Parts: sequence; C-alpha cells; structure tokens
Amino acid sequence: MTALGWLQIAIILALVLIAAVPLGAYMARLYAGERTLLSPVLGPVERGLYRFAGVDPKAEQSALGYTLAMLAFNAAGVALLYALLRLQGLLPLNPLGFGALSPDLAFNTAVSFVTNTNWQSYAGETTMSLFSQMAGLTVQNFLSAATGLALAVALVRAFARSNAPGVGNFFVDMTRSVLYILLPLAIITGLAQVAMGVPQTLDASVAATTLEGAQQTIAVGPVASQMAIKQLGTNGGGFFNVNAAHPFENPTPFSNALEIWQMLVISAALVFAFGRLVGDRRQARALIGVIAIILIAGVAVAYWAEAAGTPSLVAAGLDPAGGNMEGKEVRFGLAASALFATVTTGLSDGAVNAMHGSFTPLGGLVPMFMIQLGEILPGGVGSGLYGLLVMAIIAVFVAGLMVGRTPEYLGKKIEAKEVKMAILAVLILPTAILGFSAVAAVLPDALAGLGNAGPHGLSEILYAYSSAAGNNGSAFGGLSANSPWWNTTLGLAMLLGRFAYIVPMMAIAGSLAGKTRLAASSGTFPTHGLLFVGLLTGVILILGGLQFFPALALGPIAEQVQMLAGKTF
Repeated sequence: MTALGWLQIAIILALVLIAAVPLGAYMARLYAGERTLLSPVLGPVERGLYRFAGVDPKAEQSALGYTLAMLAFNAAGVALLYALLRLQGLLPLNPLGFGALSPDLAFNTAVSFVTNTNWQSYAGETTMSLFSQMAGLTVQNFLSAATGLALAVALVRAFARSNAPGVGNFFVDMTRSVLYILLPLAIITGLAQVAMGVPQTLDASVAATTLEGAQQTIAVGPVASQMAIKQLGTNGGGFFNVNAAHPFENPTPFSNALEIWQMLVISAALVFAFGRLVGDRRQARALIGVIAIILIAGVAVAYWAEAAGTPSLVAAGLDPAGGNMEGKEVRFGLAASALFATVTTGLSDGAVNAMHGSFTPLGGLVPMFMIQLGEILPGGVGSGLYGLLVMAIIAVFVAGLMVGRTPEYLGKKIEAKEVKMAILAVLILPTAILGFSAVAAVLPDALAGLGNAGPHGLSEILYAYSSAAGNNGSAFGGLSANSPWWNTTLGLAMLLGRFAYIVPMMAIAGSLAGKTRLAASSGTFPTHGLLFVGLLTGVILILGGLQFFPALALGPIAEQVQMLAGKTF
C-alpha cells in the first residue's frame, strides 16, 4: 500500500460525498412532489406520459397495490425482454447477423437485467445485436434502477407519514426516477465518457491492421450510452465480455474514477434524501457512518491483501513489492482495482475492472463478503437503502430487548409483524446462496462448469450464487455458466433475491404507514448517534458472519491458509 494509492481512494470518495449532498436535497424535493430545477423542462413530458399510460398521478396506492403494480410491471419486462432475445435474429440493427439466444440463456438474461443483477453468461460483443443492447438491455438498466428507487421511497414514506392509507404511486415514482434523475445524469456522464474515449456509434465493428500487418476486426457500438446507465443504475452489465477492464468501456484512470463515482453517487444521495424526507438529517448521517465504516474497512483489507503479494512471486524470483497484479489492468493499479472491487460489491453493481478470481484469497473474500452482507453498503440504487432500513429495524429490536422497551425507529413502534417480516427478508439471501451452492457442489452438471477444483472451485460456486441472489452480477472468474443448469438456477436465485425480499419489505411499509408517528421521549433509544452506528454495524456483520462463515471457511479462507503454506491457489 502507498500514500498515493490511499490519496486516490480518498479523492474519489470525497467527490462522491460532495455531489451526494446536493443531489440528495434535489431527490427529496422530487419525491415530495415539489418543484425542482428540471420541472419547467420535464414537467410537460411527465404529464404527457401519465396521459398516455392512463395514470392518475394524484392517486395513492396501498402497500399491497404498490407491490402488485411493481410485480406486474417487472413481469411484463421479463416477458418482453425474453421475447426480444429469442427473436433477435429477425429484428433490425443486427449487422453481424447474431442469431436468437437459447431458451435458458434468454431466460437468464431477461431475469438478470430486470432484477438489476446483470449477470452475463455470454460475451456481449459476440452474442448481442445492437438492437438487443439498446432496446433490451439499456432500457431495463433504466427501469430496474427506477424500480429500486421507487420501492425505497415507498418505505421512507411509511416512516415519514402518520396514519396514512397509502405509500405513494409506483408508476409516478418510477417515471420521476427515470426522467428527473437517471436520464439527465446518464446524458451528462455518457458525454463525459465519450470525451474520455468510450465509443458511441451504430457501427458494429471496425477493421484494423496490427503492427505485424495482420487484419483484425474490433467490436464497437453504442457503448457510452450503456456504460453511463450501467454504472449510475448500479446495473453493471458490460457491453464487452471483460466489462470495465476493456479499454473501450474504461479507457483511462480518469474514466475509472468517473465510473466509481457513478456507482456510488445516487445510492449515497438517496440516504441524504431519506434524512430530509423523514425530517431528521441526523438519521442520514448515522447511516452514512455505518456505510463508511464497513466500506472503507473492506477497501483496506482488499488493498492490503493485493499489495502484500503472494509467496508464488517470491518462489518465482520476483519482487513481491509490486503486489499481486494478476488479473488487473496496469492503467488502474492496485488501489483503484481494490476500491472498484469493494464498491461494486458493496453496491449491487457488479461491474468489474479486474478479475476477482485472480485476487489473493483474502482479497477475493472481500467482494464476496460484501455481497453476502446484503449489498447495503451503500447498496444498489434504492435497494441499498431499503435493505439498510430493514437492518435498522432488526437493530432497534435488539436494542429494545436489551433495555426492555418496545423498540421504535423514526417515531414508529416496531412490533412483532415488522420484526417477523424483517427476519423473513434477511433469510432470503442465505437460503438462496447456501441452498443452491450445496446442490451445485455435488451435482455433476454443475461441477462441469468449474474452472478449478478444491477451495477455489467452491469459491467459484459461492460467488456465483452470492452474485445472483444478491443481484450483483459480477463473476469470480473461471466458471463456465452458459449451461442449462447454471442459467436456470442463477435466474431463479436472482428472482428470489429481488422479489422475495421486496414482498416482506413492502409488508413492513404497509404496516408502518398506518401507524401514528410518535414524538421522541426521554426513553426513546436514539438512532442518530455513535451508539446506534456501532449497534447497526455489529448487526450487519454478525448476521453476515454467522450465516456465511462456515462456507467461507471451506472456500477463500481455506485457500488463504493454503497460500500461506506455500501451495498454489
């Protein structure tokens, strides 16, 4: 580790905070229905969309109605994207003549992009037509991110309102998320990426002559427009197979810094918006403190592990001072690679600028564990905040047990129903990850896709299902996942990780919205100070540790022990 590396990390995180505070204020005004800077321009467009769709923007929905509208909208998205991918060979903007995707791959991809996972069992440049990239994948990058934002705002309203029958209108929240937040930021940052060298063209490829005189065909396309929303919406799906390690997706250290900023800024801003919407900005600062503690700790461990090098370097007669550069791009280096890996998995983004399977075992453990903590640090766009609030409900319940009081959070009493639904929600992730991993570890069809045996092979399995159920989408590397078993089970894990979590979370929202919001009293447990920050941090780490430590001990931890013993990994 070097001072310069830490300076890079500090500057990027500082730029995120500088932008997130005013963006959070803007988002709070937007979701409160107030006039914003873009209202004069986008207001007529918004009203026109409502008229076209037959939506009454003043009509409130109950938590059940909100959830059913969300589920119906996303089911339609899966069906339409599946049909598009199956009919790809018959659709326009397919200059390279790519055929239809197989049924299992089309199912996996449709579910992946609608659930904001963006797991890719294919190489984009050799599989997807330009039409599929633009009309299919990029569209869902906007809509899946907007769905997450809408759901988070619905839960925040449940805390902010008192004796309310509704939590908002899903179609209004989703429309405003796309029009006023995602689209303007995508246009601005997309143009910035073009200026940094990211291609944006309707040509599918260009011909080049190499230094040896050979002819080479290089894939291009509308890359910048997809990269902008892939990062802003914490989607993560790459136009190219190697994702943000590809020089056309991420050409320079400056574009790399921009992509990390894009990943973090909306999720962080939503936390600040939450503080304004509930009328107590201290609550937002407490959540940001929890996020910062675990995120920075993850970056520190990953950076230290990669900078320390490996015994294999010493055995090969190389200087280990350069660290473990296997699977990393020289133009980014160790610090930016460690930061990118931790951020993309603390979020539900899944973009990668280095191959996580080539990290040291301890370095690779960090992104895997960040996913298994629930991707709430700061989490996906929207999904991170509502996941963090579910954890906060559990934390105040624990505090209530310790002091013998009915727990409260933001003026709402947390009773049996809310706690049961919160526990049900957090059990989804370990059930999907460990359940599917246990079957895959003994099934020949699943094992055939592994690139490695032993602890590293188990890490490939654990990471794949963690990534799918956590709606992350990044891959550990080495796993050949384009087979009926992997495409189908990973798709099911994505559905469980997204929608099986949302249903109990929205049940919590419906219950809380109908309760009276109480004023704080002398006996109220404060949820804005250091004590609560420590409690919530502990709850998050203990839940993740207790659920996944036995499996991790057989995978990356066992591999770390092997490495220290001088064995190859």
